[in-house]
Order: sequence, then C-alpha cells, then structure tokens
Amino acid sequence: MTSSPSSTSRTTTLSPDAPVRVASVEDVATGLDVPWGLVRLPDGSHLVSLRDEARVVHVATDGTVTRVPATGSGGRVPGVHPDGEGGLLGITLAPDDPHTVYAYLTAADDNRVVRMSYTDGRLGDPRVIVDGIPKSGIHNGGRLAFGPDGMLYVTTGDGSDGRNSQDHASLGGKILRVTPDGKPAPGNPDPRSPVWTSGHRNVQGIGWDDQGRMFASEFGQNTWDELNRILPGHDYGWPDVEGTGTSRDVQRGFTNPLAVWHTDEASPSGLAVGDGSVLLAALRGQRLWRLPLHADGTVGKPQALLTEQLGRLRTVELEPDGSLLLLTSNTFRGQPHRGDDRLVRVTLVR
Repeated sequence: MTSSPSSTSRTTTLSPDAPVRVASVEDVATGLDVPWGLVRLPDGSHLVSLRDEARVVHVATDGTVTRVPATGSGGRVPGVHPDGEGGLLGITLAPDDPHTVYAYLTAADDNRVVRMSYTDGRLGDPRVIVDGIPKSGIHNGGRLAFGPDGMLYVTTGDGSDGRNSQDHASLGGKILRVTPDGKPAPGNPDPRSPVWTSGHRNVQGIGWDDQGRMFASEFGQNTWDELNRILPGHDYGWPDVEGTGTSRDVQRGFTNPLAVWHTDEASPSGLAVGDGSVLLAALRGQRLWRLPLHADGTVGKPQALLTEQLGRLRTVELEPDGSLLLLTSNTFRGQPHRGDDRLVRVTLVR
C-alpha cells in the first residue's frame, strides 16, 4: 500500500468534462457517532475515527463494525480532549506498513499528530510526532495523508485566530510536510520548519493527481470556500483575502484558488482526486462536488451530486475499483437520518 485512498488517482480515456451520474448508493455501515477519518486496509476493510468518542472502529468488508481497543480509558485513544470541532480527527496508514496508524487529535493544550502500532486488531500507545498546533472549539484542521513522495502532510486550522495563518512561527493555518518521524521534511521551503504552505483558514481535505500535483479544500468565513492547487512556499491569503483576490493581492504574493463556492453551497471537508476529477465532500452544502481535472492542472465547471440526499458529507475516498466511500456528518450540526451517521459506497458512471 503506497498511499492513502485520497492520494490515489485513476486515469480515464473519456474527457474529464463529460458529466457523470450517480449509478448507485449503498450503505456500508450505519450507526457511527460523529465519524471523521477513514483509511483502507490491505484486505479491503476500513478504519474509521469517531471524533467525540475518541475511538477507532473497524468496518469489515461485510459492514460489521467493531471497536478497535486502544490503550486509554475504556479502550479509547488516550490524550484526546473532544471539544466542539476538535477530537479524534484524521487517520492514515504509514506507506507500505498497515501496522502503523497515524492520527490527528485535539489534546488538552493543542492539536497534535501521533503514531500508533496496529497489530492483532489493537492500537498501541500513541507517540507524539508533531505538537504545538493551535486548538480551538473551531478551525482545527485535522486531515492527514502521505503524499507520493512518502512524506506526511498535515492540515491545520487557524485555531480561531487568523493571525496564526500569516505567522511563520505558528503551525496554525498551514499545511505541514514532515517525515514519518515528524521532522521537517527534506525540500521544505524552510529546512528548519515543517511548514509547506501558509495563509489557510481551515484545510480539511488534501489529495494528489497522477502527476503528483497537490490539491486542497478550504473553508471560507462568510462568503467563499475554496479549492486550491498547493505549491510549496505559497501563501493562500487568509485572513487578508477570502476567495479570489485582486491583482494587487497577487502582487502582494497571495495565491488565488482554482475554484470558489458560496459557503452555503459547500463548506468543503474531505477531498479525493481520481478518474479525471477532484471530488469535495460538502458539509453545509450537503452535496458532493465533482470538478473535471484538466491536463494543465486547471479544473472545469463544478458538478453537484447527491444534493441533500445524504445530508452533510465529511469525508470522501476513492476505492481501487473506482467507487467512492463517503462518511456523513449529520449527528453533529445536522438533521440525522435513520441510521446516521453512515459509511456509504457510491458508484458514478458517465
């Protein structure tokens, strides 16, 4: 296993601009309490993090859900302090090692990244590899993924203080790039720093195409949500710019997004890249956005799918067979449907 599903890309012989339709929607697992992170195991089963319970559960290929015992009280992941949008957030596996799990969690004083063994269906003691990320009741970031370069990418929020995003001494409002041990990765803009990009408000989705190009989803404040092409050392403008900036903003060194949405249409969390498109899971927008991905790294006209059919969508991942897995987020700030929250398999066709 070389990467998380969100960084896996598939190719297609059809034009990416060709519209798609939803062929099927199927529940894989139901009754999940505020699910957040999702990662596929080599046998086709999955691990899901439950934010407020500070637990990881295993979802078998037949949909059976079982708790994965951890070393904290009641089998929870120790050191997690759920609060508002914080708790046990993103999870991923080490490249080519299904026995090492990385997790992003909210602790008593900060957000941090930990590494745990995963053997015999149990999680070992967490080892902190990155700490000092600002925490708050909102804007905690939280997505983890290994890139095609084998480095771990970590998305952080501004911790409710936009000044963090422009403060190079702060880990808030950034995308971080670190080694599997949590050290600043070779080739970072500042070799002493884990910071890859800055000027973010709250990034919760990242992924790569088959050319190694990186994309990220970002929550706006009141007006514009964003899809960004992520380039090392670039500043994406927050809090000075929300959405597309002016020519003067570009002259000041801020990078414009590839696409924007009004916040009531999106509030994008998870992101996946593959099959000639970028896919964004929208919370407030209650839909899945698909953007055709062009050869030059630009995107075409967004297409809305599953609008208000599944409610709030937290996470989207691409499976090896081309299907999508979605995690809903209706047990938090939503209107739960029967069986929520759920892990859902979606098949798209042209």
